[in-house]
Amino acid sequence: MTPVEVIQGEGPVVLGMPHTGTWLPEEIRARLNARGQELSDTDWHIDRLYKGLLPGVTIVRATFHRYVIDANRSPEDESLYPGQNTTGLVPTTDFDGAPIWTTEPNKAEIAERMAGYHQPYHAALRAELERVRSKHGVAILYDCHSIRSHIPFLFEGTLPDFNIGTAGGTTCDPRIEAATHRICQASGRPTVLNGRFKGGWTTRHYGRPQEGIHAIQMELAQSTHLASEAAPYAYDPARADALRPILSEILLSLADLAPDLRG
Repeated sequence: MTPVEVIQGEGPVVLGMPHTGTWLPEEIRARLNARGQELSDTDWHIDRLYKGLLPGVTIVRATFHRYVIDANRSPEDESLYPGQNTTGLVPTTDFDGAPIWTTEPNKAEIAERMAGYHQPYHAALRAELERVRSKHGVAILYDCHSIRSHIPFLFEGTLPDFNIGTAGGTTCDPRIEAATHRICQASGRPTVLNGRFKGGWTTRHYGRPQEGIHAIQMELAQSTHLASEAAPYAYDPARADALRPILSEILLSLADLAPDLRG
């Protein structure tokens, strides 16, 4: 299986999906313990949730699981949230802090995974952002994520439905942040801007508004579209159908903003 899937569109918006993949090479699966093999930290059904929401959108999706290597982490494995619990470039625990490996990968193995998975995903994402920017004079990266709404190891309480991240407003034009925030708030659903999740490495790395590439991360609570935030993590069509129009409105508004963002 190829490490990345690309669907090219002709519009100004690119959807990044680094955590929807569930594929594991067999030699890596064999080294995960029973808990690790549950793949509980997947961004379940995000590709299905966003399918067909925006005509002409480009999608870049990692097919491999984040336990192989996390495509939304820095190659240097710097913490995104210093002083807070998180997981690294190749996670050694799940989001609950429980070990996931029978034998943890060594530095040489991590380097191999970087070359075989992380780099191809980002080469594809970078190429699509440059293609879109060349065509439109601007590219808008909307990084798609989801997570369980209750994970005491990572955060207190219950996560809002919509968690918007722009690294404190630095990764995109203020109009992108404002439009996304306004639509989420108007939905009446719990919403936070730059709260616990301020944007991962992808958003922070590519978000360079002064160069015509804008990036914003959307972390959805999985209670918005799953029947249960536990195995088998089934997609809930009724919940998803209530959420999809809001997501569509966000994406359409970003596409409409694109002509005004050209430098």
